Amino acid sequence: MPEMSPSQFDALQAIQSHQNIFITGAAGTGKSFLIQQYIANLDRKVWPVLASTGAAAIRINGRTFHSFFGLGIMEGGYEATIEKALKDKRVARRLKKAKGIVIDEISMIPAPALRAAEEISRWARDSDLPWGGLQVISVGDFFQLPPVTLHGQRRDWAFLDPVWRNSEFRPVVLKEIIRSKDDEFLDVLGDIRLGEVTSRVKSFLDSKIMDPDDQVVGTRLFGRRVHTEKYNLSELSKLMGEAVVYETEYTGRDYGVRSLKKQAPVPEKLVLKRDAFVMIRQNDPQGRWVNGTLGNVRGLEKDKILIETLAGADIEIKKSSFDLLDADSKVIASCSNFPVNLAYATTIHKAQGATLDAAVIDLENLWEPGQAYVALSRLRSGEGLYVTGWSELSIHIDPQVRTFYESLENPETFEI
Repeated sequence: MPEMSPSQFDALQAIQSHQNIFITGAAGTGKSFLIQQYIANLDRKVWPVLASTGAAAIRINGRTFHSFFGLGIMEGGYEATIEKALKDKRVARRLKKAKGIVIDEISMIPAPALRAAEEISRWARDSDLPWGGLQVISVGDFFQLPPVTLHGQRRDWAFLDPVWRNSEFRPVVLKEIIRSKDDEFLDVLGDIRLGEVTSRVKSFLDSKIMDPDDQVVGTRLFGRRVHTEKYNLSELSKLMGEAVVYETEYTGRDYGVRSLKKQAPVPEKLVLKRDAFVMIRQNDPQGRWVNGTLGNVRGLEKDKILIETLAGADIEIKKSSFDLLDADSKVIASCSNFPVNLAYATTIHKAQGATLDAAVIDLENLWEPGQAYVALSRLRSGEGLYVTGWSELSIHIDPQVRTFYESLENPETFEI
């Protein structure tokens, strides 16, 4: 296993204690890396790896939390959801076979879904122990993107439900920032993570505001998808030469293919030109690039794309497959194409999980708690940051999240 930070090592030791664990920490502390290393040798049949969203599940070759527990969209309400799940013999079979589960991006799982899954586990496994005796390894940062709720409704943070306390999660906080070594930038990120617009935050962001005429090489991060798509197509059209279209190939069941078209990290049609600015959307097993590596296209061939990264490396990208798994870990649909996107712009939501060397960020009119923090923390350092504009109103958190994290040091201070 590659070298780990001290707190990553502590987390690994905690996982092996067979307790229920909550692994958290700021962006860039290596939460995903730690879990990827841990699950690499797990038998996925007895250690299912679950994610809060379909896109996240495809990224980690896992299953969605809702499908594994038979929750659907919880139509009909809480009781009806549990009743329906318990009538499904496949749900009971999966839970009886499992030794434990890994839940990635737990911050985006609403409290009712977590509570229902825990109750279903106890019933299916015929045990009064939390989660029916399963070991639960949960991973995430509640200072980042929250669960989706209807406009105006209270955030259904999982930690606000009694199921969180009853699960007896042992918190392990990863403390060493691995992504960035820029101390000034890390101090600013620390303030923004807490929703604090301090004098150093103001000074730093003001110093990063770019002139409209500046020619900057970096991905633009927008809050909304419509702005992203419009900007990408506009920039591509400025390049000379003929566009090359790579059609994504899909196989599998119709409903699975429909889901992949929405959630896979490749578009239905990848349209590129020579010199196009692109982002690689997959980690290289050999470590030559990561999800988020930026570069320019230098060659477009049938079976490979040649890219010169911003760091000056020349690399060849081959086609990759992305699978959609059902609740029983069977492949129900697959798609294949080059793991590359146009990188002139992307949404903040889609950038989550990526590591960027340079970015141009619009920090005005953001609405989600943690959204500004997620956008800024994609960068390796403040040197690669450019801001088109920012507003203090875009930098905010849910006060309940702050209280929860304070309670990780003093659990008795936190009341549900």
